[in-house]
Amino acid sequence: MTTDRVPVDDLGVLRHVLTTTDALFLDFDGPICAVFSNFPAREVAAQLRGVLADGGHTGLPDLIAASEDPFEVLEHAATLGAEEIRYTEAALRAHEVEAVTAAKPTAGAVELIRAWNGTGRPLAVVSNNSQAAVSTYLHLHDLAGLVHTVSARTEPEPSKLKPNPLLLHRASEAMAVPTVRCTLVGDSLTDLQAAHRARSRAIGYANKVGKSALFAAEHPSAITTSMTHLSRALLL
Repeated sequence: MTTDRVPVDDLGVLRHVLTTTDALFLDFDGPICAVFSNFPAREVAAQLRGVLADGGHTGLPDLIAASEDPFEVLEHAATLGAEEIRYTEAALRAHEVEAVTAAKPTAGAVELIRAWNGTGRPLAVVSNNSQAAVSTYLHLHDLAGLVHTVSARTEPEPSKLKPNPLLLHRASEAMAVPTVRCTLVGDSLTDLQAAHRARSRAIGYANKVGKSALFAAEHPSAITTSMTHLSRALLL
């Protein structure tokens, strides 16, 4: 199957991309687990608005007041001042750490991580989620030893997050593998855009209806609707 000439769930293409990749980047929320599966993101967004309200920011724009995306609230906080973004990011980080303790693992993710580790090539988790949350999840699921590095949010400024390629460059440097020899597996347009800007290849993980067509416009190397396809392709 193809969408605008980008192969979808083609194990042969997926295998080719993976076998010609020197280091793998995995996004966290989606490809590895559903971070807010048992702690709804809308509740986190509401609590972040509460942090802003405590600081006197009650007249939020309609889009932010109704948003169910914590990162949209975080981005708005960055426009209000250094103190606002610091407190909001700290609250988001705490909620993320709590959320990952009950986050639902993505089917096929562990198998892919283990299979990739078996090839002897490095793997990095590259995430807009906090470093603390990613590390907590990896340790809880005995995966930390299989991940070479975690390149995730350590600073409050959302401008440094994907689609900015900064996190990919940091992972590339930590693994001593040029970004052009890396492939990012991500489930959002910002993932694919960050990979493009870093000159890395990308595999779009289309875990929701409509994402395949959306991703095709960014011209990833391939699209998969299941992480299990990636582990299967690697083991062919």
